[in-house]
Amino acid sequence: MSVSRAEQYPYDLVVGGGLLVDPGRSAPLRGDVAVRDGRIEAVVTPGSADDRCARFFDARGLLVAPGLVDLHTHVYDGRTGLGTGADAVGVAAGVTTLVDAGSAGSDSFAHFAETVVASSDTRVLSWLNVSRHGLTRGTRELAGSDDVHPAATVRTILGAPDTVRGVKVRMSRSVLGDNGLEPLRAAKRITAEVAAATGRTLPVMVHVGNAPPALGDVLDLLGPGDIVTHAFHGKPGGLFPDTEEPLPQALAALRRGVRLDVGHGSASFAFDTMERALAAGIRPHTISTDIHRENVPGPVHSLTTTMTKLLAVGLTLNETVRATTSAPAESLGLAGELGTLDAGSAADLTVLDRVGSTIELVDAEGATRTSPWLLAPVAAIRAGVVHAIRKAST
Repeated sequence: MSVSRAEQYPYDLVVGGGLLVDPGRSAPLRGDVAVRDGRIEAVVTPGSADDRCARFFDARGLLVAPGLVDLHTHVYDGRTGLGTGADAVGVAAGVTTLVDAGSAGSDSFAHFAETVVASSDTRVLSWLNVSRHGLTRGTRELAGSDDVHPAATVRTILGAPDTVRGVKVRMSRSVLGDNGLEPLRAAKRITAEVAAATGRTLPVMVHVGNAPPALGDVLDLLGPGDIVTHAFHGKPGGLFPDTEEPLPQALAALRRGVRLDVGHGSASFAFDTMERALAAGIRPHTISTDIHRENVPGPVHSLTTTMTKLLAVGLTLNETVRATTSAPAESLGLAGELGTLDAGSAADLTVLDRVGSTIELVDAEGATRTSPWLLAPVAAIRAGVVHAIRKAST
């Protein structure tokens, strides 16, 4: 009697021999990840499934984490000035899930979904811009009187619940013109209307930068689950405006459940601000890049380089992985599906190496810190499909 392929190989893929860095566990451990039909089947004893899989990926000497999630990116390539190719900063850079942060608004979302979401090997999700234009007409998308169409934004969200995970609003002087806090109030009304219709509460991701409006006034409008990106910038009027103590509204927002995201970008991450925040007991909930065409050459480079910068200022490996896996998955409403190595979750994994020696890292202010090594991607595994990036240094 012939043996079926499924009987001969109970697993499609085993990622074996690596050190598993899973935020659901208190410390890294040795284990092999067995995959079947695009989902994690089990974490098994090292070596126990080597001959039970159709493909074995050798991760000896490497770190194996849940697939990295970059919560703030710009990948609407071709229709926005900043957009870069999703797969180039996604699976080719060790990142299995990208969330585009407001490149598309209600007017352009269908085109974005067709040309980016549906055509990428990387999972691409969206923070839908509260402006109908998104960034397709430049970077002053909220300066006019007819930029926000709440009904169209609600319809777009309701029509694409798997892709649209929340609303993006950029709250800085260069974007808003004379509209002040009103676009943020509109974003909150939009999410409230979606919640009333579906029972699903979506977060608002808020870009903060140069005032007006003042950061404290922005924070006062945010609630549990909302996200402040660029939270650790070095511009005036940030977390530490005039004193050594953090902004009181920031502390109050954290107590309400507002989440602080790195959102490195070209001008929005400062080592000094992050170190002051850590000293004050404020830690980033998520680590993201705000990666786009102009900052891939530097200072951002990639999500793994950004992770290395956070390691260099004192975050632990587990904390850094959590901030790029399970924490963003939770913000996206996808906890248990992404950001974990638990059985039944999506078979999204990132294989990482620690390479080099005495690496100099540069923030968005031009300041430097050093690290004994650089966290570098070796492979991204997306829904059980291996996207090899390079050979490990081992």
